[in-house]
Amino acid sequence: MAQLWGGRFTKETDKKAYDFNASIGFDKRLFHDDIEGSKAHVMMLAKCGIITDEEKDSIISGLDGIKADVDSGKLSITSEYEDVHSFVEANLIDRIGDAGKKMHTGRSRNDQVALDMRLYCRRNISEMRLRIKKLLECLLNVIENNTDTYMPGFTHLQKAQPVTLAHHFAAYFEMFKRDYGRLCDIFDRMNYCPLGAGALAGTTYPLDRDMVAKELGFTAPTANSMDSVSDRDYLIEYLSALSIIMMHLSRFCEEIIIWNSNEYRFVNIDDAFSTGSSIMPQKKNPDIAELTRGKTGRVYGALMSLLTTMKGLPLAYNKDMQEDKEVAFDAMDTAGDCLDLFTAMVATLTFNKDIMAESAQKGFTNATDAADYLVGKGVPFRDAHGIIGQIVIYCDTNSKSIEDCTLDELQKISLYFDNDIYDAISLKTCVDKRLTKGGPAETVMREYIASARDFVGKI
Repeated sequence: MAQLWGGRFTKETDKKAYDFNASIGFDKRLFHDDIEGSKAHVMMLAKCGIITDEEKDSIISGLDGIKADVDSGKLSITSEYEDVHSFVEANLIDRIGDAGKKMHTGRSRNDQVALDMRLYCRRNISEMRLRIKKLLECLLNVIENNTDTYMPGFTHLQKAQPVTLAHHFAAYFEMFKRDYGRLCDIFDRMNYCPLGAGALAGTTYPLDRDMVAKELGFTAPTANSMDSVSDRDYLIEYLSALSIIMMHLSRFCEEIIIWNSNEYRFVNIDDAFSTGSSIMPQKKNPDIAELTRGKTGRVYGALMSLLTTMKGLPLAYNKDMQEDKEVAFDAMDTAGDCLDLFTAMVATLTFNKDIMAESAQKGFTNATDAADYLVGKGVPFRDAHGIIGQIVIYCDTNSKSIEDCTLDELQKISLYFDNDIYDAISLKTCVDKRLTKGGPAETVMREYIASARDFVGKI
């Protein structure tokens, strides 16, 4: 078929070169955005007197018909067309004749695709925010039900101090809460309309860019026509935000994989989110968590690909920028699927609370509290630290925890110990004494839950 730009050329493009240049295989997902942007554009053209109202109505009716036929499956977007823009325009002209040829007045494919991509990303960001909200609600449910579920907190993957499952999950709640904020920031920063920038230098037609921006729900038109068609910052920002989301998911998955292992047995992953082995009948593998961890690199790759594509491009538009779409679409799909599946997996997790508490008790997680007990008896902290270190050595040698030691055993190392040591180093006391803001004590966590619930309710 004839190309939109074919007037300058005396021979057809080489078939392999045409296929290499074409983007219809992936930019067809911009179809609805192209229709939406084109309708706003022709409404503005009519308002400015560039086309007649009759031509506007004919074009909009034709666009609506194309959309309806594609949505119903009556019309297919095929590789016969170079890109989604030529598909829409060619079909419009076929349906309504010469009026369809006026749709592109005052517009270039450069600002057209810039608009379509912003519209698509804007909608995808809104969908991603809903996914994050569902995950936050899921985490909050776990937090509310586990303020007294004791477990070891870790540093260097070694047991460190006792916390609760609620406190641990709240750390991830904060991560995803920041992710939600990043998505909001990106949405606000990208919400400017590039249509009217033309190829790079605007147009001589008296366009009303403010009208188009308002019609499409943008804050305002973009401020510089060259930047309008060559900017991919918003997409790089979005891929960066998706990469951070995936990093948080991957860290969480890593912990679930560890907790699900035979050595830990902290959690049970529902059968719906596990798979088995073709040879080992006893196996139940955490494949969804592992795949999410693995797909993180795929999203990182999309970010690095676009950064590399953009790093040496002079102003304004260059064909290199066509490479933004495939990687971006893949990253959006991947992150969205991972969020959906991860949320469903977490919602069905069950926790072995007794095993988690026992793990905290056997890992000397109360050693710091034992030292603080001695400080309360008047022992300088550095001396108390050394005394508890000796007790840990004794316990290691005798396969005991601190609370398993008799008072006589403890007093052989320090006479400052008394019967109240056992209450002072119980998991409940260790947790409930940590009353600083952001700590794991149940009273602190209840305040945190109220604040978190308020946040989720407002987004």
